[in-house]
Amino acid sequence: MVNTTSEIRPRRSVLYLPGSNARALEKAAKLPSDCLIFDLEDAVAAASKVNAREEVTKAFRRHHYGLRERIIRVNGLDTPWGEEDMTFAAALEPEAILFPKVSSARQVSELVERLDGIGATNLSVWLMIETPQSIINVESIATTSSRIGALVLGTSDLVKEIRARHTPERENLAFALQRSVLAARAAGIDVIDGVHLDFRNQQAFVQSCEAGRDMGFDGKTLIHPMQIEPANSAFGYSQSDREYAKQVLETWHDAQQSGKGVAELNGQLIENMHAEQAKRVLEYLAVLDQRATER
Repeated sequence: MVNTTSEIRPRRSVLYLPGSNARALEKAAKLPSDCLIFDLEDAVAAASKVNAREEVTKAFRRHHYGLRERIIRVNGLDTPWGEEDMTFAAALEPEAILFPKVSSARQVSELVERLDGIGATNLSVWLMIETPQSIINVESIATTSSRIGALVLGTSDLVKEIRARHTPERENLAFALQRSVLAARAAGIDVIDGVHLDFRNQQAFVQSCEAGRDMGFDGKTLIHPMQIEPANSAFGYSQSDREYAKQVLETWHDAQQSGKGVAELNGQLIENMHAEQAKRVLEYLAVLDQRATER
């Protein structure tokens, strides 16, 4: 099932927040991250799972997160906390629930059915792609339901599962990453790149963001606030991008008015697909402009 919605939602920076860390949940309300993942899974110790739900509840009630998308990552439904996490998260009405270690289309159908069973019939579903089986089945996973809003790569778990090693260039993950991007595009949904663990190495992080952007990812999951601005820059558009997009559309419009099917701008061929790309750039920037005035 392909998601046909055309609404643009910038998801350049997607910051994980430990659900049990009240201070981090409070500070996040002032951070320029596009999305916030309130994490009940990996970032929370077993002894703090219940407390994490309480802290997330307080955060949703006390803090204004503006236009940032709020996503709650629950524990797997095969864990002692999963079922309660899902019911708890749905009651808070976030923008989406993120389910970990999704490996098959059947599993996605079961997740959606369970959400429907508790009355969360309109809640968006995000899916972690982080196992060998999820990579093998990613095409069918991505098209299982129109409720799927995004695929999120869990590259740390994936590296562990395939018994690989973390490398700066991530060439050993290229097939898995590109396959996930293609599946997301075919399904009409967003796809978010995995985290960069060496968060203090800004140069390496910027290179990782640029490589992910060039591969086709919409944004990157983050583990520290200092990663937000570089991610926003890498996955967003600059003022020069805005001006060039305007020139492309003006050039294309003039060509159409003259009955031409192609045009030229600064020695570059301009066709319909370039006009469509330019239009999306301007629409994307318009959304960011609106967010800047409303935050």
